[in-house]
Amino acid sequence: MRHNKKFNHLGRTASHRHALLANMSVSLIMHKRITTTLAKAKALKKYVEPLITRAKNDTTNSRRVVFRYLQDKAAITELFTTVASAIGDRPGGYTRVIKLGIRKGDAAPIAFIELVDFDENMAKEPKTVKKTRRSRRSGAKKEAEAVKEPEAKAEEEAKAEETKAEETKVAEKAAEEVASEVKAAEETVETNPTTKAEEPAANNEAGAEVATKIEPDSPEIQSPEE
Repeated sequence: MRHNKKFNHLGRTASHRHALLANMSVSLIMHKRITTTLAKAKALKKYVEPLITRAKNDTTNSRRVVFRYLQDKAAITELFTTVASAIGDRPGGYTRVIKLGIRKGDAAPIAFIELVDFDENMAKEPKTVKKTRRSRRSGAKKEAEAVKEPEAKAEEEAKAEETKAEETKVAEKAAEEVASEVKAAEETVETNPTTKAEEPAANNEAGAEVATKIEPDSPEIQSPEE
């Protein structure tokens, strides 16, 4: 009876099972992804993740402990260098199991297990800043403001057009006043030449009158004969 036996024996003896999981762990560390049955993938996940956690502490003792399980120097070097540097900030969950379907030969469920930090298609995305939760009222206010904004813009444009029209009218009136003043000045200039021509004639008449008033026999004015 297997009461309280929580791990999967995989239909093998203890030595066979340990050799199987060690071999699969070496393959996973070297290739970063392997395909196997779903039961073996789940058993491998429990077997290899504690070894990866041990690799975070690169000491002689840690290397010896991991080597006791894997018995492969190349895998130990890869685990403590490349893999450990990639998973340094991860607190756990180093592997991912994804189901692939049913195998045709024996209808066994197939899955692949991979190291999370070495999957290019599922690279880490930058953390997004959490947005504060807001009530619906604020959203309704935003919507109302968004609706009012175009109306306000239209009103501002209409006011600007009205002010422009008023400015043009004022400018036209000022131009008309200037034109009327110019015309009046031209009319006065046209009328002045006649008055200027009449002034010399009037001056001549006044001079003749003055000459007649003066007596020729006066002692002050002597004739050329004297």
